[in-house]
Amino acid sequence: MLTVAIASSDGTNSAHLLACLQQTGVVKAVQQWPMPGWKLAEGTALPDVVLLDLGREPEAHFALGVAARKVRPTIKLVACAPTMPPNPQLLLEAMRSGVQDFVGKPVTTDALKEMLLRFSEEGDAKAQPFLERLIVVMGSKGGVGATTVAVNLGVQLATYARKRVALLDFARPLGNVHLFLDLQPKFNVRDAAENIERLDSRFFAGLLTHHVTKLEVLGGATHPEEWQAIAAPSLERLVNVAQSSFDVVLLDVGSHFSSDWAQILRMARMVLIVSEANVPSLWTLQRRLLALSGMGLEPSRARVIINRWHKGDEEVLKSIQKDISRPVFACLPNDFRKASQAINLGTPLMENHNNVLSNQYKQIAAQLVGMDTTPVAKKSFFSFPAKR
Repeated sequence: MLTVAIASSDGTNSAHLLACLQQTGVVKAVQQWPMPGWKLAEGTALPDVVLLDLGREPEAHFALGVAARKVRPTIKLVACAPTMPPNPQLLLEAMRSGVQDFVGKPVTTDALKEMLLRFSEEGDAKAQPFLERLIVVMGSKGGVGATTVAVNLGVQLATYARKRVALLDFARPLGNVHLFLDLQPKFNVRDAAENIERLDSRFFAGLLTHHVTKLEVLGGATHPEEWQAIAAPSLERLVNVAQSSFDVVLLDVGSHFSSDWAQILRMARMVLIVSEANVPSLWTLQRRLLALSGMGLEPSRARVIINRWHKGDEEVLKSIQKDISRPVFACLPNDFRKASQAINLGTPLMENHNNVLSNQYKQIAAQLVGMDTTPVAKKSFFSFPAKR
């Protein structure tokens, strides 16, 4: 992953560049250097790339570039020029200052991503997307409990694992994550997609709804027709911004997805497919695994969770593993009363941390982040203030 600095005297341009960088998915940190007057302090850790946002008086930007190259000769300087190609005088001054590349204004996410990937190939930094942060949850078919799994895993990751977690509701045609948590989001995925050109980590944070467990939620579509105006590339850029801000990003895609979401699925460290131990669910599970493989998802990243599992399903479980040629990742025991009560009350399954189902969610969350799964003491993280 690359580190980047933005040297700019224009707050609007700087905000736009920050949004574009965070949406590329190949940048792990961004510094902002206000111009003119920004000076490199002694001992400053310089980034891999500096974007020089040139205005009417570019001399200060070029001088900063020269100073940066003296400290770190391998640093990449990129001039954001008002016009492309730049005029001959500007081009000459830039070359003398050590500028290696130009991008024209308004700068686009695609142009930046292409350039940054090229820099990565030339250097030592690896511009691999945040594979360790995105986890997708989907159902083998409708009604198997994918949203229940996404919500309760998100809560356990935020509380037991103490991670900063964002849960994005991409379920189609309607999202209902908020109902499982008794939330009333002011904004949803449509608002993020409609403002994609200025979506950075700060703007994204303003779209989220905070839950008492510290889980942050981006609400799903409230009308089916909203999806007609949401393009897959915008969703990919949205996910990249989320990954730049959180330790774990959970994506609830429900049971519907299409080939235009292939890039998002390939970004995921893991795709959790929720199924039940019955014929319709298992039939669709096998076809879903084949579809994901056809989209380029590595088989090792697709994990199967059997929901509403009974002890009497053990023989079926052995048959499932044989048919899909892989072990089942986890089984969630059937506790209809507690699960139904939690959904109806809009509360996660954590009121009794000795409950078998709650403990299983905790164990899965621990596995996802590589934690020790030793049971915690009774005085745990599961005491929260009452809702107001």
